[in-house]
Amino acid sequence: MTRPPTLSVRGIARAEHLAHLTLYPEVSHLQIPEWGGVKPDWEAESVGWFEEREPGGAAGPVMVAAGLVLYRSMPGTRRSLAYLPDGPSIDWRDRRLERWLEPLIAHVEARGAFSLRIGPPLVVRHWEPATVAEGIADSGVRHLHGMAADHIDGTALEVGERLRRLGWRPCADGDETGFGVGQPRFGCHVPLAGRSAREVREGLAPHWRQALDASDEAGVRVSWGTAADLPEFHQLYAATAVRDGFKARPAAYFHRMWQELNAEDGDRLRLYIAEHDAEMLSAALMISVGSRVWHSYAASDPRARELRPSNALLWRMLGDARAAGAGTYDLRSVSPLLTEDNRLLGRLRFKTGTGGRAVEYLGEWELPVGPQGKVLQRALGVYLGRR
Repeated sequence: MTRPPTLSVRGIARAEHLAHLTLYPEVSHLQIPEWGGVKPDWEAESVGWFEEREPGGAAGPVMVAAGLVLYRSMPGTRRSLAYLPDGPSIDWRDRRLERWLEPLIAHVEARGAFSLRIGPPLVVRHWEPATVAEGIADSGVRHLHGMAADHIDGTALEVGERLRRLGWRPCADGDETGFGVGQPRFGCHVPLAGRSAREVREGLAPHWRQALDASDEAGVRVSWGTAADLPEFHQLYAATAVRDGFKARPAAYFHRMWQELNAEDGDRLRLYIAEHDAEMLSAALMISVGSRVWHSYAASDPRARELRPSNALLWRMLGDARAAGAGTYDLRSVSPLLTEDNRLLGRLRFKTGTGGRAVEYLGEWELPVGPQGKVLQRALGVYLGRR
C-alpha cells in the first residue's frame, strides 16, 4: 500500500495565500489573510501545507492548503495561544488527519505557542426550517437536540473521534444559549445554489412574506452604504448592543474592517442600509469570499419595527448574493434553545424564516503544545475567567 506524501507547514507570503484562495471557494472569511489586519491585538501569520509529490523532483514541494494563524501572547510569558478560527481548510476527510495536524503543531510550537486552537469548518447536523418551526411550537421541545436532525454528517462526527484519539479536546467555551468565547457552535445557512429568485421567495415563511409586503407598502428602501456611512451605522449598532445585552465593538473596529477587507478586493465587504424618510432604520455588513457570503453585525431601530426594515434589508442582501453566484448565505449564530423564555428565540425565528437551516458545527478544539502546554492552558483559563 502506497503511503501518502509527507506534508510540511511553513509561513507563506500574503500574495501566496491570496492566490491559493481562488482554488478553495468554500474557505471562511476568518481564514483569509486580510482578516489578520482586522485583529491588531493578535499577531497574524499565513501558513501553507506543502506536499512533495515528486521527491527530489525539480518542481519541488507543492502547496496544497493554506490558513491564517492568529497568535495571542500569554501575559507574563513569552509564549502564545495559536488560533485558527473556522479553520484550517485542510482535507478533513483524510483518515490520516495527523499528517495534516502534526506539521501544524510543530510549526506553532517553534513559534512559541503553548496551545493550539482550531475550528474545523464542518457541519455535524442540520435542521430544516419546517423542523425548527415545529420544535418551537412544541412546548415539550426545549433544544434543537430534542428533535431528530434532518441530516447528520457521519464523517464530521468521525473527525471528532479522530481528534480525541489524537489528544485534542473540545473547547468548553459557551453556555446553553450556544454563545461564548470563540466562534458559535450553532448557525443558520440559507442555500442559494441552483435556486431562482422566485424559488428563494417561495421558501420564505408566511410571516416573512407578510413582513416584506409591509415594508414595501411603507416605502422602506434598501441601498449600499459607503465608508462615510460607518459612523451612523455604528450608532445604530451600539444602540442595538445596549438593547440586546451584548458588548459593542468600537467604531474603529469597523473602519479597520472596511479598510482591510476591501484592500485586495474592493467588493469584499459591503454595508447595506434600510431607510425610511431618509432615516437609517436597519443596517448590516455582508462579507463575500468565493462562493460564500456572511451576514454580520446587523443593527436595527426598534421604534420602526412595524415597518419591517430588517426583513427588507436581508431580502435585498439575499437577492444580491444569489445574483452574484453565492452558493450559501451564512446568517451566522443562532441559539439552539427553543423555549419562550430564551431572549434569543426571536433571532432563530427570523433567520430560519428566510428558508435557512439551523446547523451545528463540530465546534472548536484545543491541544496543549510543548512541555508546559497543559500548565499554561490552565493558567490561561483562570486569566480569562477573571476578565
